[in-house]
Amino acid sequence: MTPFSRAALAVLVSAGTLFPAIAAAQQPREKVLIDRDWRFTHGDPAGVDSRTLLYDVRPVAKSDDQKPHVAEAVSDAAKLEEAKFPVLKPWILPSGDAFLPDASKHHARPAGNPGESVAYTHTDFDDSGWRKLDLPHDWAIEGPFTDRVGGGMGKLPSPGIAWYRKALDVPVSDKGKRIFLQVDGAMSYAEVWCNGKLVGGWPYGYATWQLDLTPYLVPGGKNELAIRLDNPTNFSRWYPGAGIYRNVWLVKTQPVHVGEWGTFVTTPIIDKDSARVDLKVTVDNDSAAATDAEVNTKIYALDANGKQIGAPLAAMKPVKLSLAAGAHEDALATANLAHPKLWGPPPTQQPNRYVAVTTITQRGKLVDRYETRFGVRKIEYKPDGLYVNGERIRIQGVNQHHDLGTLGSAFNENAAKRQLDELREAGANAIRMSHNPPAPELLELTDSMGFLVMDEIFDGWVRQKTTGDFHLIFPDWHEQDLRSFMRRDRNHPSVFLWSVGNEVGEQQNGEVGVKVAQEMVKLAHEEDATRPATASMNFAKSDSGFAKAMDVVSINYQGEGIRDTVEYTGFKGLKTLPQYDNFRAAFPQRMIFTSESAAAISSRDSYLFPVPPGKSYPARDGSGSDDKTHQVSAYELYAADFGSSADKVFSAQDHHPYVAGEFVWTGWDYIGEPTPYYTSRSSYFGFIDLAGFPKDRFYLYQSRWRADLPMVHILPHWTWPDRVGKVTPVHVFTSGDEAELFLNGKSLGRKKKAPFEYRLRWDDVVYQPGVLKVVAYKNGKLWATDEVKTAGAATQIKLAPEEKQIAANGTNLAFIRAYVEDKADIINPNSDAAITFSVTGAGEIVATDNGDATDLNAFPDHTRKAFHGKALVIVRAKRGEHGILHITAKADGLTLGSTSIAIR
Repeated sequence: MTPFSRAALAVLVSAGTLFPAIAAAQQPREKVLIDRDWRFTHGDPAGVDSRTLLYDVRPVAKSDDQKPHVAEAVSDAAKLEEAKFPVLKPWILPSGDAFLPDASKHHARPAGNPGESVAYTHTDFDDSGWRKLDLPHDWAIEGPFTDRVGGGMGKLPSPGIAWYRKALDVPVSDKGKRIFLQVDGAMSYAEVWCNGKLVGGWPYGYATWQLDLTPYLVPGGKNELAIRLDNPTNFSRWYPGAGIYRNVWLVKTQPVHVGEWGTFVTTPIIDKDSARVDLKVTVDNDSAAATDAEVNTKIYALDANGKQIGAPLAAMKPVKLSLAAGAHEDALATANLAHPKLWGPPPTQQPNRYVAVTTITQRGKLVDRYETRFGVRKIEYKPDGLYVNGERIRIQGVNQHHDLGTLGSAFNENAAKRQLDELREAGANAIRMSHNPPAPELLELTDSMGFLVMDEIFDGWVRQKTTGDFHLIFPDWHEQDLRSFMRRDRNHPSVFLWSVGNEVGEQQNGEVGVKVAQEMVKLAHEEDATRPATASMNFAKSDSGFAKAMDVVSINYQGEGIRDTVEYTGFKGLKTLPQYDNFRAAFPQRMIFTSESAAAISSRDSYLFPVPPGKSYPARDGSGSDDKTHQVSAYELYAADFGSSADKVFSAQDHHPYVAGEFVWTGWDYIGEPTPYYTSRSSYFGFIDLAGFPKDRFYLYQSRWRADLPMVHILPHWTWPDRVGKVTPVHVFTSGDEAELFLNGKSLGRKKKAPFEYRLRWDDVVYQPGVLKVVAYKNGKLWATDEVKTAGAATQIKLAPEEKQIAANGTNLAFIRAYVEDKADIINPNSDAAITFSVTGAGEIVATDNGDATDLNAFPDHTRKAFHGKALVIVRAKRGEHGILHITAKADGLTLGSTSIAIR
């Protein structure tokens, strides 16, 4: 865990420099955000052979366009030729040595300074002609969409080379300190030069990593950082983003200090009166002389905003260490916390948190202060499910990719919280990080909001899914990546499970794959014995050595069956009968859950006819999808070929009540993997579209996950000028147990849910314009109502801001929804009006969207067609400018829409 969250750092840093009231010399540790004022350019300098700056040789590039669910057809690792040019791998590998406990595996750095002849690395290079920008930055999200990159990667230009440069302010007062560069995420094959010297780097684009800049910096002098990124062709199955897309920091310490992610808090004994808190602190001595040090720790409560409050609640006994020069030692201490407030998921529990404040002194002088946030909770993994603090908590989880829709992979805290808020509204209580380490700030959010997290690191091991993916570096880097990832995240109370792989090809190659699986789980146990480790299985069965290697049973789609019904007769791909019973029989003492369920697909508000009578179908032209429009029916009965509808999944899990729960594929739509239409830009899987508008499936999950919430939802919309007199089925999702449907005041019948039935259907409704209303009941009493009305001609645009005010810090965003309505304020679902957005005042437009997976208009464009009457504009406050931000939306033939947001 990082020593400070971004929220806590707000009192320490401002735009990359410390507040004047806090003198650098007084701080035993500083963590300074350096996101502002970088320079950026594409490509290497003219005349430089890019092969001389390669991390390592690569396979011959193949087509970027992947087929749906390529994980079903993995390949062995690519066979690489000998490098014909020197590669930088020998200079980069030592960057990970701190995460190789076996010193015999460490890498000796060769002599020489690769890149010294490249102008971009030089301190005196004039980069004033480069683009000036702030981080986090995703160079690909601006587009344009291109056929040179396949639909699997979102048709956006993420492959390629780019450079970032920044002048570093290192005052004379920093002389004698250790100064580390921390990059929370850079895509990918990062190589770092400081003042013209190659420092090191890190290949894995999702990793958070540190490099020691101390030997290369000149305190009080001119210092320049240069970072080269190099994304291979075809290096991902989904949109990976590009650039330095997460925060970057300078971490400054004294020579004796807490090591990188050097604390680990556990709470092995908890009862109502007290909790035992154990702490391991790794202390580094980076000086040239042996020394003694004392480690002290006090525990404080945190409030709901993550702020330390009150007096210390407990103190650990001081630990004295004798540190050899250049060595590190672990200090072990414990404390009893009286009457602990437990961390747990709402609504039945609360995410209470604490902070352990560790200080290190030498000869009575404070040399380091390090904060470790944690929660006190007891998690048990039982055969009948997951228990948190003694309460069985059903996993109502979603899978989330790391992009933020129209913002791309550039992390933004507002946008991430917006996603979590909407998922919580649906009733979700858990997030699976698919399939890579998240931004550290995202885990701060899940901690504070009480989401459970399945923390995942790899989508592939030795065997490849795409020619340029992680398999190229797995042999050299999997241990360093896994250990650093777990040390970074292990103190987060929201993390309840480690996942070391997703649908890896090693499921399919016998004992060779089993040995890799066993090694990965063993490494995870070495880093953290308090949580189980698993890998998600879409192929391995209950009698496989691969499954036996896992601590818990984590299966993708196999529980409900894959292509197992008559509708899939003749389909290619995996065919798997429902597997819950088989896994239960093989592993009666293990927790079983579904790490990917459903893979249902739909386009928001797009209803296609006819509507079949069953509950789960593959989407095909004329039956659930339209090959002309590339839309998928929103009746929510259709799934990817390897998946199932939500209704089928619910039934399978309810027939097997010991199943701990599910992670739906997916919560939000994401860029890339646009099954079934790979000419589109983004997925159809989410129950929330890419712009943040709920699909009908959102309410189907809400009706199940929030059984106590009075709700009912009716579909489809009721504006069908070409369907007068035609059968137009009506479906209802409700947390009630029965409902009555009315068309223009006339009852069309009252229906009650049958066992293992999750929707109510009126499949013989004949369309007439007017009002369609449903009244839901529970236990015979009125529960909830909903209605849809026929819209008239579109006459106006209404803007609905999700925020009333935002901060003028250059990063806060506001999301404004645009609705095309008739004169009676009813959304016209048939409108595709081209809306042009504009702003005046203290802000700017960042991007627009509409949730349409087929829309290949660049995200930054200020004009966006409405998709079924809806669109979105995202605005950002300009740094330091206060006042009112005015937003307008206009379209031909429609009354102008306007709104305003306060900038504080």
